[in-house]
This record gives sequence, C-alpha cells and structure tokens, in this order.
Amino acid sequence: MAEDNQSIVTEFTLAGLTDKPELQIPLFLLFLGIYLLTVLGNLGMIILIVLSSHLHTPMYFFLSSLSFIDLCYSTVITPKMLVNFVAKKNVISYQECMTQLYFFIAFIISEGHMLSAMAYDRYVAICNPLLYNVTMSYQICSWMVGGVYSMGFIGATIHTLCMLKVVFCKANKINHYFCDLFPLLEIACSSTFVNEIVLICLSAFNIFIPSLIILGSYIFIIASILHIKSTEGRFKAFSTCSSHFSAVAVFFGSAAFMYLQPSSVNSMDQGKVSSVFYTTVVPMLNPMIYSLRNRDVKLALNKLFQKKKFHK
Repeated sequence: MAEDNQSIVTEFTLAGLTDKPELQIPLFLLFLGIYLLTVLGNLGMIILIVLSSHLHTPMYFFLSSLSFIDLCYSTVITPKMLVNFVAKKNVISYQECMTQLYFFIAFIISEGHMLSAMAYDRYVAICNPLLYNVTMSYQICSWMVGGVYSMGFIGATIHTLCMLKVVFCKANKINHYFCDLFPLLEIACSSTFVNEIVLICLSAFNIFIPSLIILGSYIFIIASILHIKSTEGRFKAFSTCSSHFSAVAVFFGSAAFMYLQPSSVNSMDQGKVSSVFYTTVVPMLNPMIYSLRNRDVKLALNKLFQKKKFHK
C-alpha cells in the first residue's frame, strides 16, 4: 500500500497569493509590471557592464553576476505565478514543482553569498586600497563567483534529493504561490524529520555565514570611514554602503522570517508576504539601489547614448 500511495500525487494545486477573484487581474498587472522592470533593469545592467570598458572592474563584475542571479530566480517564480493569476486552476506537475524548487533554491542561496562577496569587495576597496588590484584580481574574483554558484547548486541538490524521498498522498494543495520547502513539507504524509534538520542546518549556514561576512566587512568599513577627514569623502562612502546595506537588510530579513521559524499554517500565510519581497521586489530594486545611483553607471549610460547619437 505504501508503494501505491507514493505514486498517487502527480500534480499539485497552488493556493496562490489570494483566493479573491476580484484581485486576480489587478495582481496580474502589478506583478507583470514588476517582472518587466526586473528583466529590463537586470538585463540592461548586464549589457551595460559588458559594453562599457571602464566598468570592467571587480565591483561591476560582481554586480553583473548579481543581476544575472536576480534575473534567473525571478524568472523561475514569476511567469508561473502570472499564469496562475489568469488560469482557472492553479496546477503544477510534480516534475515541474521539483524543478522549480531546485532552481529557486540554487539561485536564492547564490544571492546571499554573492551579497557577501560584494561586501568583502567593498571592504578591500575601502580598508586596503593599495592591495585592491592584487587581492581582487580577475582570477580570485572568478573563483569567488564560482564558489558562490557551487554553494547554491550543492545546497539545492541536497534539498531537492531530500524532498524527492518525501511521500505525498491525497493532500496536494500547496499553501503558497510557488513550490517552496515549508509549504511542501506541510502536506507530506511521510516523516519529514530529516528534511527539517537539513533545512535548519543549511538555512542557518546560508543566512548566518553571509550575514557574518557582511557584518564584519561593514564594521571595518565604518571604522575606516570614520578616519576619513573629508566630510565629502565620508558622505560618498556612507552613501555607497547604505545602498548595499538596505538591500541586504530586505533580502536577509525576509528570507530569515520565512525559513528560520517553526512551520505552521499561520506562519505560512505571513510567509507569503515576505516571499514576495525576496522573489519579486528585491530583484527589481537591486539594479536601482546598487547601480542607478552610481556615478560610474550614469557616466557609462551617457557615453552609450552619445555613441548612438554620433552613429546616427
């Protein structure tokens, strides 16, 4: 009987963000707009960094990688969510669900570690500027980015393999708008003890380790900034750090609220709200808060437009 039960669920029903019909179309238009801005912002940032030779520095190398991650994990979630807003039945097959889960986890873990790599880059630039070119060479930056993606895909592989061993019986309604770990574990009809231990351990590692690196980097950065005699120099350094730190706070705060709390129906309903921030809003905001306020990026945009006018 156990073997028969394992093959019962071939598809899941997604509860979505709301069950109110009158909100489906407004939410569809809202998230469509957010997704289009996300694609345009992140794709535009990647193209701008590739085309502008003076942006070929470690800082912008990490920024382009972050934009790629934001574009990818937003694309893993949002298109399916948009379809569900206008579809009569919010259905996702078992295979699609596990695939979505795998790539979402891979990119969301990579995002956290990429933010810590960017914080370390700023630490070296501000605290050890004379050694910056040696410490942050192209080879070292490539290894760092490779390590970021490796941690993301290794973590995703472990989580997904554990989830594939979970048995789903008659309950197949996921109380979320995409396939995530806690909502799936909620409807399991087999023991999820191993999954929960793995979830707590990996979530703690992938949240606390990057957070500690970011916090440590900023402690040294602030200490160095306070030694700057020029008021203008201090303001410029603080403004750069505040943009990065605000995005870090939103991303890690919403992720921690979702993954570092006991699983329950009420917490899952609240978790949907925090999930919206790091799955849709943060990828849209990152190009603006990291780059559009940056003088180098504005200069690169102006040069690009001037070239187009000159060729015309």
